[in-house]
Amino acid sequence: MGVPAFFRWLSRKYSTIVVHCTEERSKECNGVRIPVDTSKPNPNEVEFDNLYLDMNGIIHPCTHPEDKAAPKNEDEMMVAIFEYMDRLFNIVRPRRVLYMAIDGVAPRAKMNQQRSRRFRASKEGVELVEEKSRIREEILGRGGYLPPVEIKERFDSNCITPGTEFMDNLAKCLRYYVADRLSNDPGWRNITVILSDASVPGEGEHKIMDYIRRQRAQPHHDPNTHHCLCGADADLIMLGLATHEPNFTIIREEFKPNQPRPCAMCGQKGHEIKDCQGVAREKQGEHDEFADTMPGSEQEFIFIRLCVLREYLERELTMASLPFPFDFERTVDDWVFMCFFVGNDFLPHLPSLEIREGAIDRLVGIYKDVVHKTGGYITENGFVKLESVELIMQAIGVAEDNIFKKRKEDDEGFKRRNKDKKKRMKAQQQGPAYMTAGQFAPQALGGRGRPGVVQNARHQAFDMRMQGRDQHNKDAAQSLKAMMKNGGQAGSSDGQDGRGVKRKAEDSDSEPEPEDNVRLWEDGWKQRYYKTKFDVDATDDDFRKKVVKSYVEGLCWVLRYYYQGCASWKWYFPFHYAPFASDFKDIKGMFTDFELGTKPFKPLEQLMGVFPAASGNFLPQTWQSLMSNPESSIIDFYPDDFAIDLNGKKYAWQGVALLPFVDERRLRAALAEVYPNLSPEENKRNSLGSDMLFVGKSHPCCDFIQELYRGESHEGTEMPAELCHGIQGTLNLDEDPILPDKPVQSPIPMLRDIAQNTAIGVKYKDPQYGETFVFKAVILPGAKMPEKVLKPGDWERGNRGRGNWRPQLGFNSNRQQVHLDQSGFRALGHSMNRQQQGGGQYSNAPPPGNYHQGNYSRPSHSGGGGHLPPFQHSRQQGLLGTPPPYNPQQQYPRQQYGGGGGGHGWDRSTQRGGHGGGQGQGGYHQQRGQDDRRGDRRGDRGGQPENTTQSL
Repeated sequence: MGVPAFFRWLSRKYSTIVVHCTEERSKECNGVRIPVDTSKPNPNEVEFDNLYLDMNGIIHPCTHPEDKAAPKNEDEMMVAIFEYMDRLFNIVRPRRVLYMAIDGVAPRAKMNQQRSRRFRASKEGVELVEEKSRIREEILGRGGYLPPVEIKERFDSNCITPGTEFMDNLAKCLRYYVADRLSNDPGWRNITVILSDASVPGEGEHKIMDYIRRQRAQPHHDPNTHHCLCGADADLIMLGLATHEPNFTIIREEFKPNQPRPCAMCGQKGHEIKDCQGVAREKQGEHDEFADTMPGSEQEFIFIRLCVLREYLERELTMASLPFPFDFERTVDDWVFMCFFVGNDFLPHLPSLEIREGAIDRLVGIYKDVVHKTGGYITENGFVKLESVELIMQAIGVAEDNIFKKRKEDDEGFKRRNKDKKKRMKAQQQGPAYMTAGQFAPQALGGRGRPGVVQNARHQAFDMRMQGRDQHNKDAAQSLKAMMKNGGQAGSSDGQDGRGVKRKAEDSDSEPEPEDNVRLWEDGWKQRYYKTKFDVDATDDDFRKKVVKSYVEGLCWVLRYYYQGCASWKWYFPFHYAPFASDFKDIKGMFTDFELGTKPFKPLEQLMGVFPAASGNFLPQTWQSLMSNPESSIIDFYPDDFAIDLNGKKYAWQGVALLPFVDERRLRAALAEVYPNLSPEENKRNSLGSDMLFVGKSHPCCDFIQELYRGESHEGTEMPAELCHGIQGTLNLDEDPILPDKPVQSPIPMLRDIAQNTAIGVKYKDPQYGETFVFKAVILPGAKMPEKVLKPGDWERGNRGRGNWRPQLGFNSNRQQVHLDQSGFRALGHSMNRQQQGGGQYSNAPPPGNYHQGNYSRPSHSGGGGHLPPFQHSRQQGLLGTPPPYNPQQQYPRQQYGGGGGGHGWDRSTQRGGHGGGQGQGGYHQQRGQDDRRGDRRGDRGGQPENTTQSL
């Protein structure tokens, strides 16, 4: 969903929701790669039941990656997709269901955004080709070096749209992939695989949510199912919260900003195409053997624990003294609804709300006041109470003027700080005007070299003064030369030397700002906004009400889409810009309900609605002519060029593409004339398909499906819930099925056929409900809430010093923690460069004082378990002092556990304080014999949490 900076804001405010994934890697033995056995327990110490893959988030980075070389052909793309999915399956290891959902035909409200993205991609591709041609001529003209132009067809990412041959081939490849894994991977043996390809209408993530909603409404559904959803879109977080499933986790790639990308001109990293100088590439390796390998670490994954986010929201949204019982689940739905105000894929965000400016926190504060005033929540099961929304909007509208002025002040302050930072960085790069040499030359800190003894200091100081005078004279001469060139005016030189160049460089630090005719920070901003963006006067109340009415409909549509499914396939917001919050007046009666019985577009019809003319090669020939023929009745839908309004932003991708909206009636009328020209293959690609369900031979449902094929049943058959972990739905026979003991041919030449197939596939349809059925947004009966992770607010009062709070590491609340023993401290001391003289290979000085109680006892060599007098070692002595000479007869003895005498190393009998009988969540008690050997080591730190513990 289009919510820029939402995840960054969320992960910074609620940092505990993020857990880094533990990934087991395959091993190689004698040149043979040994795959990971995914049937073994999950190394992340959590077992997931269902894994859902939003496939478009996998397809795009695998087909046109930004940080590595792109695949050479379509076959390599498919293999990259398979490998990516294998990594995800290895990390998550689902035990019941794997659901793969590819974006199908989207609702009309989403198609407008898809149209904008695809037109932008086409325009940027053309501009990039032109820019590369221009820069290449410039570089070669001044004698630079560039690799020869590689003649290859540019991959048009617009083909990742339902209805294209690429998506049809992808569906066939995924069927092969599923059959191969079910037949050969032990981790797949007992899971149910559902594939919803691009022929099934709906966005991928919303097809997944629809499946979860419909299964939750079934009587056999397990309310304690642990879900894991893969995808990078921010709206997956809201969708996960909207399910009200207590165990819901999201897995996504870890975002690492400012990663180097190869130059589009020379292929080298470290600069962009506009800064390319045409320098020859350095040799990679002794014999240039690494020339074709692009360095870079493999992308890592993180988990987002929505159960922990629910804990945070419960603390933040809890309200006291309400005139009605507090219902946390209702407040979660209200929070999700308010997040739509700051951005989504279907509506432009309100001008006064930006996440970076604390918009969500502002909305939460307003929300609490509104709930007290109205005596109720603002949403229920995906339906909106507009009177409450109006109060929220009016509260925002009161502060709009101050918000715009504060935004301008912050922007100016940021530009000023950024300019100062660039100046400092430039000064650091240039270094000092001159550098002293000889005995006064600067020395690197920590270097091995030592400055020599000062000799003849007066002569050296004289040389330094003369160097400074000469440098000053050079600067003065350059400044005078620049003034003479400019007719006596310093600083305005266009020449190539002198101070004119320096001042020009300083001026270029501040990039030219786009013209902003609205100026929201000045009085009269509302009049200028409507005149500039809508070309109407602000006094035109009827037009403003029309925009507000459409926006109110959009808010109701989006919330319904998240909680009940698509309310209307044909509704969309017919403007490029949003109204102001202060314009939401008397909105209670602006919306009643959506039209029932609407149908989605067909795949080829959607292509005509979202593709630019440059991508028309993915369409039938006669359909292409409607995009390019000047006599076409819909030629105005496909402009060759279009404006992008930055709308107060800095970059073009943040702006608004001013494209004409597609008129559905005109489009269908034009297509009616070319429909008869479709071939049978094109007609097949233009038809709506069905989900596919696959199981292996050892799955309990396999025999049932085989009986359906033997009986050649042509009617839908209800799926037995007891055979498939409570999953219900309708099964229909596939026309070209995958059957056990029937070979499966590989659609990819580089991959082998499946000679011994054990998988079986059948068409699958979710349980069906009427259009007016309402799915309840509640926690299901029997659901067990996960253990709390956050530190309770009354921890100190309730435990009264009986133990320090230990935060949970990862998913396991009982994870054991490791403590360094004596050998570990010796190894740590050996690896640290303490610059000590003598002492042998290992230092026998004890660890620094903040790791122990200060008493160190050596074993007696006279027997009887006696001890030498204890002696103290401070941190300074341990790090800087000279240790006693190394004596192999006095090494640290191994700790004796059990009763009885014998020497011992660390005297842990003095370390029992500070832990009474209490143990916090994630704590670890280790009983050895009769002694409590927890190794707390908190005496010197005032009871602070231990810093030396690491997770296993």
